[in-house]
Amino acid sequence: MLSARQAQAWNVHRPPSAHGATFLVTGGNAGIGYFVAEQLAATGAVVVLGCRDASKAEAAMASIGGRVPGARLRHLPLDLADLSSLRGAVAGLDVERLDAVVHNAGVALDEPPRRETADGHELMFGTNHLGHFALTRWLAPLLRAAPAGRVVTVGSFAARSERLDLDDLQSSRDYRPKRTYGRSKLAQMSFGFALDRRLRAAGSTVRSVVAHPGGALDSLTPSRPGVRVSTAGERLRGLPAGLLVQGKDAGAWPIVRAVLDPEVVEGQLWGPRVFGMRGAPRSEPAPSHMTDPGVADRLWSLSAELTGLDPEAGLR
Repeated sequence: MLSARQAQAWNVHRPPSAHGATFLVTGGNAGIGYFVAEQLAATGAVVVLGCRDASKAEAAMASIGGRVPGARLRHLPLDLADLSSLRGAVAGLDVERLDAVVHNAGVALDEPPRRETADGHELMFGTNHLGHFALTRWLAPLLRAAPAGRVVTVGSFAARSERLDLDDLQSSRDYRPKRTYGRSKLAQMSFGFALDRRLRAAGSTVRSVVAHPGGALDSLTPSRPGVRVSTAGERLRGLPAGLLVQGKDAGAWPIVRAVLDPEVVEGQLWGPRVFGMRGAPRSEPAPSHMTDPGVADRLWSLSAELTGLDPEAGLR
């Protein structure tokens, strides 16, 4: 846990230099991921935006480049819903090491019907959790090659009220979109904490940290032409909510700190300071249902089975 002095010293508007580092942000073309990429680009690092749509990636990189002079940006074609494509995508990084990956990309559906990935997995669970589970395995050699590689898994406040049904991870029997989304994010967070335990047991130099953006609304988010522009009406309607939540630019702060701060400890959970919903980033206690080793070990085994991967691959 950081001391009060250390916590106050962190400036969300002036993160430390990361020249020489390379970071991969999945879903870095929009939403929280875009602002994580923009803020990391300001440190001088090479920031790789991992996303499917090349035109959206180009628009995001143009926006970041217009705000961050000299930004060093790349696009990596990445489809987390297609597990068979991930090994080749990682090969396309063409780097000797990766200093951090931000597992941010995600799918959130508001209404039925239930949809599936190309591999036959429920879309939200398959993309948000299984895709990142598999991606971590293929990135492991590059993360180990860094002096202190980090895996930063982006969770959600929605996961606090959910519990995993290990007998129905794919929501085959009872599909409710909002619940399925919350459970997919809970699976991600459980994975992040389990990864920490396994990395430490293996004596790895790689750290696993979990972060969440709190309450982050589009209506409170500054416009980025070419990426997303909020109207004056949206901004006015969102003002009252600003007492409790924040924009996606501020939602990126805990994630950026989890990537950059040398004082961040593996296995921590980072989120906004005010009730976990808004404000500067801080470490916070992780709810017990996110860190339960028994649930996590079973989830890990099932995830390895569903992705066809060796459950210990990448840890040695």
